[in-house]
Order: sequence, then structure tokens, then C-alpha cells
Amino acid sequence: MGLTRLNPLASMVIGCALFANVTLIENVRGEPIDFVAQVRPILQQHCYACHGAEKQKSGLRLDIRSEAFKGGDSYGPSIVPGDNAASPLVELITSTDPESRMPPTGPPLSNPELQALMTWIAAGAQWPEGVDLAVLEDRRDHWSFKPLQQAPLPRVQNRGWTRGGIDTFILAKLEASQLQPAPEADRLAWLRRVSFDLVGLPPTLEQVTAFNQDARADAYERVVEELLHSPRYGERWAQHWLDVVRYADTHGFEVNTERPNAWPYRDYVISAFNRDVPYDDFVREQIVGDQLGQDAATGFLITSSVLLPGQIGKDEPSIRLARQDSLDEIVVNLGQTFLGLSIGCARCHDHKFDPITAREYYSMQAFVAGVEYGDRELRSPEAAALRQHEAHLISRLVAIDHELVRFEPLASIGPRSERIGDVTPARAAVNAKRNGDRFSPVSTKRLRFTINATNNLEPCIDELEIYDTENRNVALATFGTTLTSSGDRVAANRHELRLINDGIVGNSSSWMSNEMGRGWVIFEFVADQSVERVVWGRDRTGNFSDRLATDYRIEVEDAAHQWQLVADSIDRTPFGATAESQTAALDTLAGRSAAESQQVDQLMREKRHVEGQMAASKIGQIAFAGVFRTPDEIHLLNRGDPEQPQEIVRPAVLSVIGNADVFEDAATNKSGPMRNVPEAQRRIALAEWIASPQHPLTARVIVNRIWQGHFGIGLVDTASDFGRTGALPSHPGLLDWLAAKLIASNWSIKQLHRMMVLSATYRQSARFDPIAAERDADVRLLWCFPSRRLEAETIRDSMLAVSGDLNLQTGGPGYNLFNQRGGLSGFTPVEVFDEKGLRRMIYAHKVRREREATFGAFDCPDAGQSTSRRRESTTPIQALNLLNSRFTLDQSVAFAHRISRQAGEEPAAQIDLAFRFALGRPPSQFELDETLPVVQDQGLQTLCR
Repeated sequence: MGLTRLNPLASMVIGCALFANVTLIENVRGEPIDFVAQVRPILQQHCYACHGAEKQKSGLRLDIRSEAFKGGDSYGPSIVPGDNAASPLVELITSTDPESRMPPTGPPLSNPELQALMTWIAAGAQWPEGVDLAVLEDRRDHWSFKPLQQAPLPRVQNRGWTRGGIDTFILAKLEASQLQPAPEADRLAWLRRVSFDLVGLPPTLEQVTAFNQDARADAYERVVEELLHSPRYGERWAQHWLDVVRYADTHGFEVNTERPNAWPYRDYVISAFNRDVPYDDFVREQIVGDQLGQDAATGFLITSSVLLPGQIGKDEPSIRLARQDSLDEIVVNLGQTFLGLSIGCARCHDHKFDPITAREYYSMQAFVAGVEYGDRELRSPEAAALRQHEAHLISRLVAIDHELVRFEPLASIGPRSERIGDVTPARAAVNAKRNGDRFSPVSTKRLRFTINATNNLEPCIDELEIYDTENRNVALATFGTTLTSSGDRVAANRHELRLINDGIVGNSSSWMSNEMGRGWVIFEFVADQSVERVVWGRDRTGNFSDRLATDYRIEVEDAAHQWQLVADSIDRTPFGATAESQTAALDTLAGRSAAESQQVDQLMREKRHVEGQMAASKIGQIAFAGVFRTPDEIHLLNRGDPEQPQEIVRPAVLSVIGNADVFEDAATNKSGPMRNVPEAQRRIALAEWIASPQHPLTARVIVNRIWQGHFGIGLVDTASDFGRTGALPSHPGLLDWLAAKLIASNWSIKQLHRMMVLSATYRQSARFDPIAAERDADVRLLWCFPSRRLEAETIRDSMLAVSGDLNLQTGGPGYNLFNQRGGLSGFTPVEVFDEKGLRRMIYAHKVRREREATFGAFDCPDAGQSTSRRRESTTPIQALNLLNSRFTLDQSVAFAHRISRQAGEEPAAQIDLAFRFALGRPPSQFELDETLPVVQDQGLQTLCR
């Protein structure tokens, strides 16, 4: 309601009420108002329905003393003892505005009730201790905020069934409910189960045969070790993690532009799982990996949607709001991923349920106040090798260009009128990527490039190079060359005059004129230079072709300080005249001998090859992993509004869990100025707090996520909400026991897998028990192994594996599921995939908020929101889409070819092998009898489909 003092109308109403009853009030002052007998009944009748134990609208509660005096979300204390005019409660109950009057429904307070309440406040609002009818619940007294409980293993009767601590906890609950575990699953069922769970693929025919024939006591353990050491393991479990952190390869929102360098974070997660990086280190690396030699890992901080600078309003309030939104996404990601807490709910007011204040929310923001969404150069050995290789390729390109120079036709000069209209221009038309102008060597101290016209808009040049007779680019600023221009259109660090000779190509480092279609730049050397060639482009990276100079001239200053023409565009093919006009000048054979043409062709082929290698070498040098700068000052915001900043807050962790101020000055025991705390130091402190073995949530949350991955539902079924609105653990002792085991095993995730998949609980069959189902319909007690549908990625990957088409190439940029990678024009699904598109689905270029046409129907998250646990819907549409999709038809053909190659043309043999590939077993006699006519009448492809 936003009230801290009364408006004039309310003051008048209160004044009239007080004046009309002045005698009564004076009389009552001699006898203090009794809160219990005279005030509380009024609050009970008119206020408790909305502001009592059941509901606290606007954060206001009036049935408990401390809460009533504290006030609600949008204003200060609702009751100010001794001052009716300053008490928002009085204003609201006396308001004549039906929109704001309280109570909103039912009759207003009667005059005697109003008089009694206002007299009580005027007399000091005496509310005795110990008279409240309700007790304020201690929000800090919650199981998840308490340290791990080291309880002994429970006692069980059927000890022979158990294989370890997990089974003891599960069996104790079953026996308490008078239930028994299901029989053990057969070998094939367990093998397929553990294979799908650990690597997301069915076991191969060879793996099935080997396991069935392995009579050793540790046969199950050997299978698990093989799966955990497979590269496929990291691909499988990285997908679970990416669901939670909202990974995608586009930025989101309406524009949804491509995020081309997001994939290094995805590859980092896969690698981390495969290397069994200790989970506490896994946490640290994702928050402060730039300080730990894992640059790509900090992509975690910025996996969510974001509005790019060009998509934000230019006004300051819009910029501030967008920054707040981006910081909020980081805090939300940290809270729900690592802690299982909805910290973001405290952005506008104190958390309604968990003991997290708005101040603590903004203190958490202060840890990441120097993080910006953006690309950063990777500092890994692999990236360094790529940069070294790129430097070698650049040197070779320079050498090739130097060799080609002697074949370039010289720019013709002379009176402009005599050269206009030449029938056969000697040089090719200008193009946006690269243009060269060669002329006879000339000594000069200044060179001017003048643009007379463009294909549209103001001219833009990403880099202009001037080569001397020794093939040195003397235009570079590092040579001391200075610049002047006709005028600049400036976008800081993107379009500036200084960027035309900084040695960096691309639109993001370019000069733009401030005149429509016109402009000039003068390069002045430290001393006279003998120059013979100018090379320039609009955008060497090929992303932009507008603002291209189509009519230009190049001049040098002579000894008499006069400008002399050395080249211009008149002798070029007119821009846009024909498709051939866009080819490079060196592709023409005019004026060359056969031997020279052969040399040019050979050099051009090498140049194209080297340019292709250069493009490949750039992949993996940068990652969308955050840019770190001086942190913003973070203010506590009233109602989360950036336009209502209050006091500055310091980085501080949640007080319910740890020492709030991690930057306390040990010498003075006071908090020092935050400007002295380096940006990285803030994130380091945050990472150490989260990764501490004493933290009660970190180990519990990840243990629960791993359990969910194996059993379909976590011990806490709200995997990203361990707060007061989340579910209680089904087996709290087991959860803490597993968390303690994780910490004791040096935070090894693979060790958790071993304990879970080798347990008797996991080895149960999925046999249905009607009596158990009646008592525990959701199988939360695990009286059998809970059946569940495979996820979208596992279905697609398994189809490829069975058909023999699965491409096991790992890492790198994703393949396309849609005809484009981002934008406003919609996404048409790709139906026919080349070899790159037959990789595992985790390597697909993920478009945010756009589900894949066929497999998206299987509840595949769209990365719009964090998905802690996928839905498991089963609908006819899923089956029809899958059966009739082009993907399924193509894989059916591939599967049929694979079977024919190995089984020959005899239908019974084909059917037998098809079943073994797809299901790991031979067909039953019934299945053989049913499918044989299908193959004979409709072909093997139909059976495979």
C-alpha cells in the first residue's frame, strides 16, 4: 500500500472522529485500554481473516505482537504507539476510498470500535507479552537448514536382502509399513536399466552376451565400472545438469538471437562428469573457474535468458531494470542449483516462507555484481594452441597475399571523365569482405581514403591496411600512425576512429562515418613511407554487407602538400552489376600468361584452404562464460524497484546457514568498504561458502539429484526446493547418510552411482504388488523398482545406436535441429540430417523456448525455466509423431540395412537379429510368428520401424 503517513482526507476523517469523541477519549485516558478485552476482539472480527495465521496479505500479520508492530511489505510499522496520524493501520480503517479501505469486504469498523482502537494507539498501544493466541513459527527451525544428522543404520529383520546402507534404510521403512521388496530383476533387465541410467544408451549385443556369460562374483561391479569410464557417461549426466541450469544456445526473449559460443560450457560439464571432478570443486569452478584454470566453467553464471544491449530501451530506467533482471537470474541460478532454495522470491520483499530477507537477497547479488553476460577469451592449453595455430595461418596468408600482389592489376589513374564507361573494367567489383588497391610505389607521409557513395547508410570500414614495398602494414597504430576523419559516428568500443587501424577485423571493431553515404579518413605516418597497396573491408568476418563503400578514391600527399590520386573505384566492375562482379580480381585470367594463371590458381586454392583452417581455429578460443569488471554498488531496493534504491549492501551469505558477512575486517571486527574487495574475491568467498562440507544444503541437494536420476524421483521430490514449501524427505536418514558418504569420498559423484546402482533396492524387479500399491501408490517406499519412460534424448540416441547410425563425435559447436539458429522469423524443423546431425542429442544447437518437432513432445525442456525434474507424460501424439516422423523412417531404413548386412536375406534370421539389437534378447515364439508375415509381406523396414 506504500503508506508511511496519512493523506489529507484521511487526516480530516481521523480529526473529525477524534473531535466528535473528545470527551470519551479524555475520560478513557484515565483508565488504560485493555488490549485483550477491548482491542483484540476488534482485530479478530475485522482483520484476522486476511492478516492472521492462515493468510498474511501484503505481508502483514496482526495476531502476533512482534509482527503487528513490524508492518507489511510496502510500508514501515503499521502501528506507531502514541501517534494515530503516523499509523498506516488507522489510515486504512478510516479511508473513504473503497479501493483502499480496510477491511475490503464486510462492514467497516463501528464508531465505538474505531474510538477504542485509536484511543489504544494514542495511549501508547500497550500490547502485553504472552497474551497472543498464536505462536510465531520459527522459520529457521527446518530440517534442511540443520547440520547433517549422523544417525546409526536402522535395525531390520531381513538382513540377508541388504547389500549396503542404502538397502538398510529402504528396508526399515518397508518393514515399518509391513511391506516386502520385490524379487531381484533378471540380468538383462538390470543391464538395460543401468545402461540407460548411466550412459543413456542400450547395451550392445556384445555387452549383453558378455554379461550373461560372466559368472564371476563381481560381474555387476565390472559392468558399472565399464559404464562409468565410458565417454558416454558424461554426455548422459551432463544433460540432467543442463536441465537444471537452463542451458541453451540462444539468448531467449522475443528476439532469441544465437549464442554461438555457449557450447564450451556444455563441453566443460560433460568433461567434469567424465573426469569425476569432486563435486565441491565442480561448484567452485562454475562460480570462479576463471581463477582455477577452468574458464569455460563460469558459463554457469550466465546460462539464463538475457536481453542484449541493443534490445534494451535507451533510457536509464530501462537499462537499470535490465541489469537488475540479469543479476537476479544469476542469484536464482545459484540458489536453486546448488542450494535448492528459491532465493529469488526475496527480490521484492522478505521471503514469504523461508528465512531469507530482501536484504540478504541483495547481499547475494553483491557477490556477482561484477559479472556481465558476454563472451570471454579462453585461457586453456587447447585455446592457446588454437591461437598459436591461427597465428601461423595468418603468417601464411600474409605470405600468400604478398606472392599474389604481383599478379594483381594496377589501379588505373588519369582523368575521371576518360575512364568512366570503360567497356571492360580491369578490376572486380568491391565486396564487403576484402578489397585491394595496388598502385606504383609512391613515397608519402599521408594517405587519404575518401568515400563518395555506399550501397546504403553511413560508410563503415572494419580495418584499412596500407602496405609498403616490404609488405609491412604501416597503417597500424603500433607504427605510430595517427588518424583524422571527416566525422565519426561513435559507439564506444565498437565504432570509433581508433578501431580502423587497430589490427582487429570485424564490425565490432570498426570506424563509421557520421555522414550518409560519405566520409574520409587520413592516415599520417611518423615519417615518409614508400607505399604500394591498400587493403580494406566492410566486415572481414562476413556478417555484414551494408554500409559498403561503392564509390571511393585513394590519394597520397606529395612533397608540395597536394593530394595525388593513386587509385579509385572507376576501373572496377560496377557494384551489383552481375553475379560475376563479386568474384575476386585475381580470379580473372585477363592479361596473364598460362603459367601465371596456373600459379594464381594454385595460390588461390591454398588461400581458400588456409582461410578454412583459420575459421576452424577460431572455434574454441572464446566462450560465453561471463565478463568480469568492477562490481556495481548494490542497493537494497524498495519492492525490488531499481528506481527506489535504499542503503548500499555488502556481499553476505544467508544468515540461516552461515556467517553472514564473509568480508568482516578481522582487526576491527567491522565491515570495511566494499570498493576495496576485488571482484574475483567476492565470487571466491561465495564459492567457498557453498562448497563447504559444513554447508547443510550443498551435499543434500546433489545427492538427491543423483538419486532422482536413478529412481525417477528424489528422496525429496522437489529437487530444487528444500525450503519450507518443498516436500519433506521420504527417507531423511538415508539422505543425510548419502550426503555424509559423498563428502567422505572426496565428493565423488561416481562413487554415489556405484552405491546406488549396485544396491539391492536398485536391483529389484518392477513387479507390481496390488497390496503395496494400495498403501504406497507412488512407490515412494521403493517396494519395487519404479517404471518410467525414457527421456527424449535417450529415445533419439538409442534409435541411432540400434540403427548403427550414431555418430560418437564429442564436443564442439552443436548441429542444427532447426533451419536457423536464432531470430524473429520462426524455426522450421530440420527433417533430414547429415552425419553431424546424427550425433547425440546433447550436442544439438538448443534453441531456447523452441521444442524439437518430434522429440520435444517427450517433455524435453525448452530452457525457459529450470527443470529440476522432467514431466513424464504419455500421449498418443507422442507415438504418432515418432512413428510417422521422417527421422524414424530414415532410421528404419538404416536399421534394415544393418540387419541385412549381418543376417542375410532369410526373414527369421533378420527378425532374430532385429530383436537382439533393439531389445537385447531373441524374439519369443509368439513374437516370431507375429512378425514373420510382416517381414515377408511388407519388408524388413516395416519391422524395423
